[in-house]
Amino acid sequence: MKRHLIATMILMVMMSSAAAADWSFNGQPNPNAFIQTGNMSLELQCDRVRFAPAGYEDSEDIAAKQGLSFRFMENGASEVGAFQAGSDNSDISIVDNYPVEVRFDDQADYDFVLDQIAKNAVLNLSMIDQDVSYGIFTLKGSGAAVRSLRAACTSDASSSQSMEAPEGIVYCGGGAVQRVIEYAIVGQPGDQWDAIVTVNGETIRAMTSYSFFGNSQPPAGFQVALLGEDRSEFLVFSDGGRNWIEFGDYTYEQCN
Repeated sequence: MKRHLIATMILMVMMSSAAAADWSFNGQPNPNAFIQTGNMSLELQCDRVRFAPAGYEDSEDIAAKQGLSFRFMENGASEVGAFQAGSDNSDISIVDNYPVEVRFDDQADYDFVLDQIAKNAVLNLSMIDQDVSYGIFTLKGSGAAVRSLRAACTSDASSSQSMEAPEGIVYCGGGAVQRVIEYAIVGQPGDQWDAIVTVNGETIRAMTSYSFFGNSQPPAGFQVALLGEDRSEFLVFSDGGRNWIEFGDYTYEQCN
């Protein structure tokens, strides 16, 4: 699905961009700016890029070469900047069975890429060693999408830094992977994220639910369900002096 970089083809992309989708922003559950053009998509996250080219063989080629060139154009023919992602400055891999993910070692490099995407007209993702393109995207609407992404990522970073590990009951258990779990209610019921859960030192936000999956009669001792932002579910119980959490296939008993 590779296409040679010739000016006429780039101009055709520019001429057809009015019919193509503009850039959009999605704030939940993980902030991302994205565009989908035909059978290709590009997603910008807080610290990485995900690119789904037209064919899986292109994903394999990028991962095998460990390289992807970001080429920025202010119009249909004039290249004004470029960034070569490779093994010396990023980690490139195939994720979720198809998209290529580029994780930048230096945030300054990613900031440069975001700056160029926000202010130019066309992005060409190509081979690092040849004038062969994996995908060409219009950047119409990218400025607003990137601004929203940066604001959301800054807000999430501030929230993460302000989340302290809760102090209270500690729950221990698990199978092959042993876990230590703590939680705390930090907001008012009805707030989107009104709790935090810490598992083996890693803290995530969660929302509370005081109904047991809609059942009118919850199991004995049921206190609250904690629904993590990563889609994890923790069921908290307390009954007859016993305190425990059910998470996945395991029960975690109080251990402090």
